[in-house]
Amino acid sequence: MMKQKDVEQPLLLKKHYHENCPGCKVDQAKELKQDVTIRNLLSIWMVVLCSSLPIASLYPYIYFMVDDFNVAKREEDVSAYAGYVGSAYMLGRALTSVLWGIIADRYGRKPVVISGIISVIIFSTLFGLSTNFWMAVFTRLVLGSLNGLLVPMMAYCTEIFREEKQALGLSTYSAAWGIGLVLGPALGGYLAQPTVKYPHLFPSDSFWDKFPYFLPSFIISAFALAVAIACIWLPETLHNHPPSDESSEETEALETGRSGADKVKIIQKDGNLFLNFPLMSSIIVYCIFSLHDSAYQEIFSLWAVSPQRLGGLSFSTDNVGNVLAITGTGLMIYQISLYPSLQKACGTVRIALITGVLSIPLLQSYPFIAMLSGFLLNLVISIASVLKNILTVSIITSLFLLVNGAVEQHQRGAANGVAMTSMSVFKAIGPAGGGAILTWSQKRMDASFLPGTHMVFFILNVIAGCGLLLMCTPFLRVKKKTPSEQFGEASPIH
Repeated sequence: MMKQKDVEQPLLLKKHYHENCPGCKVDQAKELKQDVTIRNLLSIWMVVLCSSLPIASLYPYIYFMVDDFNVAKREEDVSAYAGYVGSAYMLGRALTSVLWGIIADRYGRKPVVISGIISVIIFSTLFGLSTNFWMAVFTRLVLGSLNGLLVPMMAYCTEIFREEKQALGLSTYSAAWGIGLVLGPALGGYLAQPTVKYPHLFPSDSFWDKFPYFLPSFIISAFALAVAIACIWLPETLHNHPPSDESSEETEALETGRSGADKVKIIQKDGNLFLNFPLMSSIIVYCIFSLHDSAYQEIFSLWAVSPQRLGGLSFSTDNVGNVLAITGTGLMIYQISLYPSLQKACGTVRIALITGVLSIPLLQSYPFIAMLSGFLLNLVISIASVLKNILTVSIITSLFLLVNGAVEQHQRGAANGVAMTSMSVFKAIGPAGGGAILTWSQKRMDASFLPGTHMVFFILNVIAGCGLLLMCTPFLRVKKKTPSEQFGEASPIH
């Protein structure tokens, strides 16, 4: 053992770290296996949660909010207008994600994260104060445009941890994202219209009666303010010394087992992201499932509060909040305790395929669940919602791993910017398209083929089926790794 220690020690001393470089400090922590800490996991959790809460908090009450704006001429049209509000955020994000990725690669992950959180504080508050349809659409559009924090965080999760622990980082990311997409609606469901639900705390004819949807937005803004303060101590993973620095190249060569010449060849080869087919194929599949997920999230909440005569569940915002809170608990347990093990055992692509196939019959059962009532309805839809979100988050997490594993660190911010832009375009289509299709399906309750909401869930399954087909070879390609990168790992991409 002493001889082995003596051999290893000189190798460690050859690695050169710049004293004032935050990226080098992170690399040192990874070298010493001090990267998996509560602080790092909690940082990812808080920042991602801060981004996902405002996206999803409006789901339980957007139907009622749009109805209060009096823009829909018929009850069946409310879902379509609600879809436009949901799409505005994603459209704004699609316009600026590449820019935020480039900024994150040049100036660091931390500045982009903090500026994104500040945008949440401001525009989430303004959305809650919306008095008409167009103000709601505008505030969501600007929030999406300025909130670029998810782009660097996708790269951050793979950079803050050593390679064999990257699945844990991205699992934490997707767990926080999934929890936000559930706790957000829970906040919206419990806190919207407080003068109706809690008249002893929020009297009528008060500020809360004039702005019945402000309270959940205010709570999210307050949480974002706390996260912004905490991010002052967020570790920066980007190196601030010139990439051409000889010692830096030597360090990276030692870490990856490549020579400096090999490193230059790899950078030249991977210079054009759009010629990186493992990246592009992963992004395309990612976009398909993002379209499916955003359409599902919008449709589920609108379907749940729709009247039973239109194939809905006639749920109140409280009922929707209860279901999604239960879903969030199940997601948290699954992502933290089960997904990393399943990903190692099955492989990244295989687990996405398996969960994608299982989601199809589950989703098609939703119209039959609507035939139930009372406690049984709440129980069955809660179980179905937990399972559906677990299956979806497994797919999304796997695609995160594929996208980030397809590029080197110097391109990861830009690559995630391209992925976020592409995904946001599809996610902008999802809520608007989902709301329009739900409106159309509710107008054909007596059709002979797939009547009512049977049609809308069938269309969702068609989208999922297309994503599953594209996930198979030869379309989806996984970046091949060098022997030194593959050593000791069960995942096909890490």
